[in-house]
Amino acid sequence: MKMDISAISIRISLLLVLFWCSAALLAEPQYQALGQSASELTEQPQWNLTISPDGTGLPPGSGDAKVGQQIFEQRCAGCHGFDAIGASAMPLVGELGSLRSEYPEKTVNSYWPYATTLFDYIRRAMPPAAPYSLSSHEIYALCAYILSQDGIIEANVELNEVTLPQVKMPNRDGFSAVYPNNR
Repeated sequence: MKMDISAISIRISLLLVLFWCSAALLAEPQYQALGQSASELTEQPQWNLTISPDGTGLPPGSGDAKVGQQIFEQRCAGCHGFDAIGASAMPLVGELGSLRSEYPEKTVNSYWPYATTLFDYIRRAMPPAAPYSLSSHEIYALCAYILSQDGIIEANVELNEVTLPQVKMPNRDGFSAVYPNNR
């Protein structure tokens, strides 16, 4: 069986391409280094903050709904609307008891099981352009304002690292833990 030179060169080219592709797939990936390492003493503790449902990890501070409303109107209402009922961002309040309805609304007050999660979320993510920019006092005040909107707490209640974990959220018992071995 005779092969002409062009068929041989095509086969050799295909073998070389196949070899190159397989070598590229097996090679160690090369990543471009992005960003910078966080300093253990300055940045990591701030980002590694964990707040448990029982309040472990909450920082010192305090705030009430009256102060929280002022902060909310200045820093939050642009996205969440006045009275926290929603605008370009989701509503934070209202819809208590709606989870069993045809159109459930998952607001902070209807869905979240622990008030400490609210503190943790605000601290880590709000405002979106400047997370970690609010003081603990401001965050406690915002929590008090949001929780008072649906009467979960009275507007005159001062929230702090002791009182916030004691807030009983309406849907606290609406969740159950399912583990693969406990079915």
